[in-house]
Amino acid sequence: MCRFLLVSINIEAILGEVTIGLRRKKLEEMVRGNGLSDAYTATLARLKGQKGNKSVLGLKVLKWVLHSQRPLRAEELCHALAVEMGSRDLDQKNIPALRTLLSSCLGLVTVEVPSSTVRLVHFTLQEHLLSNSTLLPSPHSTIAEVCLTYLNFGCVRDLSPTLNWAPSIMPLLEYASLYWGKHARMGMAERVKMLALRLLGRFDEHISSRLLLLYHNKGEHWRLYFDWRARSTGFTGLHGAAFLGTLEILATLFEMKEWDINAIDCKGNTALTWAARNGHEEVVEMLLGRDGVNPDQADTHCGRTPLFWAAEKGHEGIVKMLLEREDVNPDQADTDYGRTPISWAAEKGHEGVVEMLLEREDVNPGRADTKHGRTPMLWAAESGHEEVVKLLLGREDVNPDQADTHYGRTALSWAAANGHEEVVKMLLQEDINPNQVDTWRGQTPISLAANGHEGVVKLLLGREDVNPGQADTDYGRTPISWAAEKGHEGVVKMLLEREDVDPDQADTYYGRTPISWATEKGHGGVVKMLLEREDVNPGRADTKHGRTPILWAAESGHGGVVKMLLGRGDLNPNQADTDYRRTPISWAAEKGHVSVVMMLLECGDVNPCREDIKFSRAPILWGAESGHKGVVKILLGREKINLDQSDTDYGHMLLSLAQCRNAEERSACL
Repeated sequence: MCRFLLVSINIEAILGEVTIGLRRKKLEEMVRGNGLSDAYTATLARLKGQKGNKSVLGLKVLKWVLHSQRPLRAEELCHALAVEMGSRDLDQKNIPALRTLLSSCLGLVTVEVPSSTVRLVHFTLQEHLLSNSTLLPSPHSTIAEVCLTYLNFGCVRDLSPTLNWAPSIMPLLEYASLYWGKHARMGMAERVKMLALRLLGRFDEHISSRLLLLYHNKGEHWRLYFDWRARSTGFTGLHGAAFLGTLEILATLFEMKEWDINAIDCKGNTALTWAARNGHEEVVEMLLGRDGVNPDQADTHCGRTPLFWAAEKGHEGIVKMLLEREDVNPDQADTDYGRTPISWAAEKGHEGVVEMLLEREDVNPGRADTKHGRTPMLWAAESGHEEVVKLLLGREDVNPDQADTHYGRTALSWAAANGHEEVVKMLLQEDINPNQVDTWRGQTPISLAANGHEGVVKLLLGREDVNPGQADTDYGRTPISWAAEKGHEGVVKMLLEREDVDPDQADTYYGRTPISWATEKGHGGVVKMLLEREDVNPGRADTKHGRTPILWAAESGHGGVVKMLLGRGDLNPNQADTDYRRTPISWAAEKGHVSVVMMLLECGDVNPCREDIKFSRAPILWGAESGHKGVVKILLGREKINLDQSDTDYGHMLLSLAQCRNAEERSACL
């Protein structure tokens, strides 16, 4: 039984103590100078000339750091360097100290803080090392052998195959599990093959098979189906070799015994499915050549065949091989979403795959899925894949104006909503309705595009049959209303130039105008443009809450907007809302917007003592309740303030202030 030692590494302390061969100043001079390659050559010569094991250790470090498939943490690298070829256990004495590791490299590697990852000291060193292939021979076969030796340690094999992460005392376990196959593909050796076959012999009972399924291709939706408590049942050596794409090892597995080539694993996948989804063409070709293979077998979780996965991932060579089979249905829908291979390929923008599928007479490019009711055209338009859209528009059996059944959006709607100008341009050349409203919120393409996509709005406004003033059916808001709320000045400017756009049209849900939305959000540029229009009423209150634009701006603390509105002589800065009968200064006081309160007080017709009808509180009481000392101090300086007024909850505060003899004492009471 082997025992692992977890060494806690204080990276900052070690870096502070270690005297690195190439000091920072010298390195900077090297990088700036013309003899950088010569300097690296000289340093590497000194590295190889070190006494004892430091030379071997330094070269091993460079090999791992240069060729690892992701940056290695310091503890991972230390354990990797401690593995002896052919050993069955890890000798703790072989684990090098980090300071020894760094000093053996003469400053050519460094450790990132706080990630604790080891990297080359400069990117030019990577180029130099890769150009000198004889310096670090057989890197991938060496790394693969170390990883496989580690995975075959008895204590690793004895780990429970139901663990969801690698134990901290085995820091190399995760990397070895995920990447030995990739290193083996790039550097196969007889020793690597032997160790791999030993690992794969009982692969579904090994922790590495579970880690491979858990961490490889993180984030893909198939992980949702993983049984976190179960073993990796059925994920055999055959599945593992196909998953990793190790062709020579797979061939040897077939020579060793008979396999059920169509067997499914814990994910419901066959070996062919794994090879197809991971893009291993040679493995797919080998599996397709085996007797009894079913190339159209769907997985048991999503109902997706190998062709589905290859189409979604864009593996053109594999798609071509599968389409050449008579026993593959290229238009079969999955059971999860009811989507076909061309639907997945169109969404991901795999033009070559879409083109191959369109060449088949038995593929319907206009077929909608059963979950969202979207055609391949809709998926491609939403994602902005111009070439795929172009291919689909060339088909007579594709309706460019077909809406999905979930949102009721057309391809133009999806492209406009996401700002895909070239797709919009192509679609506008077709026989489509540019004003078609969706069934989700009743919005037109231009209403969706008004959310900041200026180029799309410009294209749509170029059509004579586009109605830029059409309100949606859900909230009754026009494109300029949405653009004003979001502060998209360019869109607002274009819409204001149109005679068929009403800049003061209120929505039907809140009864708010574009300037009302813009003032609440503090979009000064939009407010300024709207105030320049004679047909915009800046004092108009909404119908839901009875709030004017200046009230929205005051509550939100947008001083610049309040100042612009106060510059207009045609609005009432003392107008209260209809919900609570509160004035702008009341809302500003509650929120603690000192500058807004001061601006409003400068208006002669603002009453700082006016109480609201719901709570009978004056602005000073709202400020006192919320603890805004600055607001209260300003209001205390007003002669009109009545310190005898009170409400039922906070009257005691003003009573206390009233007992103070002067402003200084009142300030101290706050």
